[in-house]
Amino acid sequence: MKILSVRQPWATLIVSGAKDIENRTWPTRYRGLALVHASLKADDTSSDDIERRFGVRMPSELPLGGIVGMTEIVDCVKHSDSKWHMLNHWGFVLANSRPLPFRKWKGALMLRAAPPDLLELLELDATHDAALPAVGTFAANAGGLPLLD
Repeated sequence: MKILSVRQPWATLIVSGAKDIENRTWPTRYRGLALVHASLKADDTSSDDIERRFGVRMPSELPLGGIVGMTEIVDCVKHSDSKWHMLNHWGFVLANSRPLPFRKWKGALMLRAAPPDLLELLELDATHDAALPAVGTFAANAGGLPLLD
């Protein structure tokens, strides 16, 4: 199992199942489970901008500096029809994304191996996903926009 550090709000969008592509300037051959680490520094994209561009309303507070969930990297593509894909970037195609209880953990650049002590802390097995909780769901708010719960 690997760890991928992602800035908020993108990390929460991934583990909620809303964001199905993670954009990078570099490709990966890795296919498999990855813990999603929310970086200490958030992206400067506002919640209003996320709502306007992607039709998703974000929670008011997002955790920083730790593991927020996991996903499965199922492909890496240069072109995608996903609304989340950025032109001229590699897209890590994501599936089976799920939130996990937040755990403080130091981040790092690149896709890296999850250390055994982190997997033990999260009560996960590096070889399979049997311990994964149910996928998060979207709820609609009064304005009809999806709301991450």
